[in-house]
Amino acid sequence: MDRPLRKFDWSLRSCGARGHVTYRPDEPELAARLRADTAVGEAWRCLRCEDFVVGPPHGSGPAQDAPLVLRGRALKDAVVLRLLGTERLVRGVLLVALGYGIYRFDGARNSLQRVFEQDLPLLKPLADKLGIDLQNAGPVRLIEKALNARHSTLLLVAVGVLAYGILQLVEGVGLWLIKRWGEYVAVVGTSIFVPLEVYELAERVTWIRVGALLVNLFAVAYLLWTKRLFGLRGGRGAFEAERHGESLLEVQRAALDGPREERRGRPRRAAPR
Repeated sequence: MDRPLRKFDWSLRSCGARGHVTYRPDEPELAARLRADTAVGEAWRCLRCEDFVVGPPHGSGPAQDAPLVLRGRALKDAVVLRLLGTERLVRGVLLVALGYGIYRFDGARNSLQRVFEQDLPLLKPLADKLGIDLQNAGPVRLIEKALNARHSTLLLVAVGVLAYGILQLVEGVGLWLIKRWGEYVAVVGTSIFVPLEVYELAERVTWIRVGALLVNLFAVAYLLWTKRLFGLRGGRGAFEAERHGESLLEVQRAALDGPREERRGRPRRAAPR
C-alpha cells in the first residue's frame, strides 16, 4: 500500500501557509540559475520549495546574506520540535494551574474539611450497596493526606509544582521558536525528571506513565542526535554546516563550482604546430 505521507511535500505545505521566499544574489552566474523569463514577466526560484514564482524577488544582495530558509529534512525537524513544544506548553499550563490550586486549597482547608466530614458519611450507605469501599478509595485517601499535611509542606509542594510548570513553559517556548537554547533546556530539564518517572513506574505501571516516559525518552534522544547537542556528532559547527549545505543557494553554488574545478584540473591541450 502506498503511504500518503511518503509523498507529502513539507516545503510546499509551508510555502502554501507562509508564502514563497525569493532572493536575487549579486553574483551574476548564481542569479541566472535562479531566474527565468516567462510570458508574464520574470520569475524567481523559491528558496524553500524551488518552484519559480512570477514577480520581482523579495530580497537581493550577496549570496552569503540570503535568508536561511528551512527546507527538506530541516523543515520536518521543525514540525517535530513544535509538536514537542506544544506538549510542553500544555503540560506547563496544567502544572501552573495545579500549583495555584494547591496554594488556594491550603487557604480553604477548613471549608474542605467540613465538607469532607459532613457529606462523606452520607454517601456511605449508597457506596455499601454498590460494593464500593469509600473509606479506602484512592481519591479519598489522597484528600485525607492533604488535609493532614502541614502548611509548610503544602507550600513547598505548591512552589515545586509551580517551578516545574514554569520550566515546562520555558521548554515549550524555546522548542516552538526552534531556538538552540530551548533544545538544551529541554534535554537537561527532561533528563532530570526521567529517574523520577522510572521510580513512579516501578511503583505502579499505568499507560499514562508509560506513555509519558516514552515521549520524554524520545524527545531527549531526538534532540541529542538531530541537533548535535553537547558536541555530539560534531556539535554546533557540524549542525550549522549541515543546515547551510541544504540551502538552495549553496546547492546551486556547488553546481557552478563543480564544472570550474573540473576545468581547472583538466590538462591543457598542446597547441597544433
